[in-house]
Amino acid sequence: MMQLHYFPGNASMAPHLLLEEIGQPFELKQVDRANNAHKSAEYLKLNPNGLIPVLVDGETVLYEAAAILLHLADTHPAAALLPALGTADRAQAYKWLIWLTNTLQPALLAYFYPERWVKDGNTEGAAEVQARAEAKVVELLAQVEAQLALHGGPWLLGTDYSAVDAMAFMLCRWTRGFASRPARDFPLIGAYLQRMLARPALQRMLATEVLPQPWV
Repeated sequence: MMQLHYFPGNASMAPHLLLEEIGQPFELKQVDRANNAHKSAEYLKLNPNGLIPVLVDGETVLYEAAAILLHLADTHPAAALLPALGTADRAQAYKWLIWLTNTLQPALLAYFYPERWVKDGNTEGAAEVQARAEAKVVELLAQVEAQLALHGGPWLLGTDYSAVDAMAFMLCRWTRGFASRPARDFPLIGAYLQRMLARPALQRMLATEVLPQPWV
């Protein structure tokens, strides 16, 4: 049985959601982040970066949420969570998944952890980093809004729900505390997030992780 090492609301949310969508048995193992369990010697054997999530699938141990999403989609083709291999639609799925994890997510991390980018004790500098990161994220969300407007479909890639939507939902959710323009305030993204929330798999994930509202 697959095992997902997770912490509520963290980057493990997207893989957790996809596991719920697939509908096959899996085990959740909560990592006690409050007590730095993700930095323990035992956990570092699974992920030497000390980050969440990790998926254990038999002899396969994977970290990096995007890699886990691709693996789950590839090993469960009946769930149809990615377009067919070798197609233009598959290429677009790769593009958006990598953009989400390599462009949007780093900007969000700068927002949540601005102190990492300044000298210790430089609270003014950290505040400036956070403000600039928030502005950058809003600019990037405009690209998501434009993508939804371009094809007019219900999901990020168009007509069909995919693994990319799991990542997009998670990152959009992380903006819920923005003072300027959280993802839900974009008209098309806001409607998209409500469609996501209506999915039974997402509701099961939220219930299991016991996440408080607002969800987005």
